[in-house]
Amino acid sequence: MESIRTTAYAVHFNQLAYQSLNEHLAQSAYSSLFIIVDENTYECCLPSFMAAIEGDYHFEVLEIPSGEVNKNIDTCMNLWRALSELDADRKSLVINLGGGVVTDLGGFVASTFKRGVDFINVPTTLLAMVDASVGGKTGVDLGSLKNQIGVINQPKMVLVISEFLKTLEERQLQSGYAEMLKHGLIQSNPYWETLKAVSTFDGLDTMIHTSVQIKNSVVIEDPTEQGLRKILNYGHTLGHAIESYFLESSYHETLLHGEAIAIGMILEGYLAHQLSGLSENELRDIKTTFLSRYTKVEFTDEDIYNILSLLKFDKKNSHGNINFVLLKRIGEPVIDVQIPINLYREAFAYYKEQ
Repeated sequence: MESIRTTAYAVHFNQLAYQSLNEHLAQSAYSSLFIIVDENTYECCLPSFMAAIEGDYHFEVLEIPSGEVNKNIDTCMNLWRALSELDADRKSLVINLGGGVVTDLGGFVASTFKRGVDFINVPTTLLAMVDASVGGKTGVDLGSLKNQIGVINQPKMVLVISEFLKTLEERQLQSGYAEMLKHGLIQSNPYWETLKAVSTFDGLDTMIHTSVQIKNSVVIEDPTEQGLRKILNYGHTLGHAIESYFLESSYHETLLHGEAIAIGMILEGYLAHQLSGLSENELRDIKTTFLSRYTKVEFTDEDIYNILSLLKFDKKNSHGNINFVLLKRIGEPVIDVQIPINLYREAFAYYKEQ
């Protein structure tokens, strides 16, 4: 499968990914090599990854605990200390082998250690393959608030190896699929229709490639998210608030990223129908599609109040305004829309309807 070129690096797929990595290692003369994993990728992905590396290299493996709850500055501190104690220098390389927590956090650690060392992302979840590992966003959460601390810094390359998807349970695959559906909603009605028809997660290579192409085309035009790149946040303004609230709640089960964003896309679809021209038929299509794949979540009035109170922390906010990405129609987004406060609860009421 053909590699996808960005302005700063390339995304390589499957066997070409391993070939590109081996060529890069042979040509780069790094002083030391590190691989950041969590306990899941240490067990399920690291052995086959290491087996594909050609040459006599010594890798230090740094393991962090899995889960969004560990995507914080304390985990970074432990990694920075480990790198320092293992004599990492500015000519070292960090390889992030894992899902979005590992690639986001590992990229941030590499970008800030000694003011920046090279890193490579090797996403092992569907979500990371199509979203988190691509585009140069790195960072960590601030408490339960998503991605508040970080930098935009590009990896040397991204390696998408679809074999790793076989290590995932269905729920994780569904979480990543929500981001792929988002790509259709913001860029391509035909792609949206293709994704809707998929009933199995076997043979996703072509669609993963399409999703990476869509994200890459947006990032190339707006690498630092001053305008167009904001469209990648469709569903994320309310979705991130929901994800954060459930992450810190003591009586709700934590939602995966894609599960929260799926809810956000329905809610923001309703807002789009009210404000930016999304048709009733397209809104119904969005709601039906997501509710056919993702279990409906029950929200109390207190839940909604607490979720809405988190909107002020959204990264797209400016000058005290909460800025949304909405749809004029499927495939045509509009950015920086501000929402009348009464519509928030109407959107949740629409989500609750049968």
